[in-house]
Amino acid sequence: MSDIGLTPRIGEYITTTTVGESVRAYIPRDLPPVPPIDMQLLSNLVSDAMLALGRLDGVRSVAPDTSLFLYMYVRKEALLSSQIEGTQSTLSDLLLYENEQAPGAPVDDVEEVSTYVAALDHGLKRMKGGFPLSMRLMREMHGILLSTGRGSTKLPGEFRQSQNWIGGTRPGNALFVPPPPGAVLDLMTNLENFLHAEDDLPTIVKAGIAHLQFETIHPFLDGNGRLGRLLITLYLCSEGILEEPLLYLSLYLKTHRKTYYQLLNEVRDHGRWEVWLEFFLVGVKEVAEQANAAARRISNIFEGDTQKISNLKRAATMARKVHEVMRQRPIVTIALITKLCDTTVPTATNALGNLEKLGIVHEITGKERGRVYAYTKYLEVLDEGTDPIV
Repeated sequence: MSDIGLTPRIGEYITTTTVGESVRAYIPRDLPPVPPIDMQLLSNLVSDAMLALGRLDGVRSVAPDTSLFLYMYVRKEALLSSQIEGTQSTLSDLLLYENEQAPGAPVDDVEEVSTYVAALDHGLKRMKGGFPLSMRLMREMHGILLSTGRGSTKLPGEFRQSQNWIGGTRPGNALFVPPPPGAVLDLMTNLENFLHAEDDLPTIVKAGIAHLQFETIHPFLDGNGRLGRLLITLYLCSEGILEEPLLYLSLYLKTHRKTYYQLLNEVRDHGRWEVWLEFFLVGVKEVAEQANAAARRISNIFEGDTQKISNLKRAATMARKVHEVMRQRPIVTIALITKLCDTTVPTATNALGNLEKLGIVHEITGKERGRVYAYTKYLEVLDEGTDPIV
């Protein structure tokens, strides 16, 4: 399809005044794209992506407890998604923060990651209760996402009522100016209708289209990137493609962020939806395969360590309880183990010492008091790709 044939897909720039200067704001075309997406170009990529998603969903039958993997994987995604927005937190920072032990971690950064986890949990619970993926649910999640930290003054839970911009120090030198606030509600209504419309587009393709359209509308003053990435997984769950939210694209988008931003503009300025969707579908396949492999590696780690613990004989019972806690919380203190295992400080200390002798956990402070223990092999798998963006 020639670029001339794609002209009906290209939005329009309108001149609007904001912060005392005239700027060109972009209004995208309604969905679905016209002319329709050329599925012949994408059919093999769709098949590959769906096959990878099916295998990822099948992890639930292999992993000993998918909820444990999911608990940590969601935190990894929250971290990566927030890093794209500029936070400098690490996974250890988040886990220590959740244990109320976060020395030296930027509090705003860690809070930002923590609210992402809470927003996702809220969205999933609402949908499992029969509530549709809708503008209302997006606003609810946004309210949680920006409940504390840097974005808490930027209308949490409400569509913006003023002009925003992306890049630059003001609208006049911005890289991109989204639609004026008066256009947001109509555009978001169209997006919601598109998500629920019965059509011939594969669900995975609709997820890719919806993500890009959401990012172009940029309906909130802050948090659009994080919520737009969440939208992908929530939609796949709402449509039954995934039983659990195991697919997260932030690592892929973080790794290829220059290409990602270029392709957003390819769609906006040239209508090349297929080029974006090729990139998106390759990302879904890669991320699904990586998550599948990570889940199996973690499952093998748990299984091997459980076998080691069984050799402790009488001490095995408490060591096993501590091990079960650390599957969900790979960084713990003696006080936390005492509380969660309903035991005494000496018993918790002894159990952690036994796990340390087996090479399962390692003390990471080097201190005599206030010791912190990490489930090192487990964390190494989760930590892959989570170095802050420099």
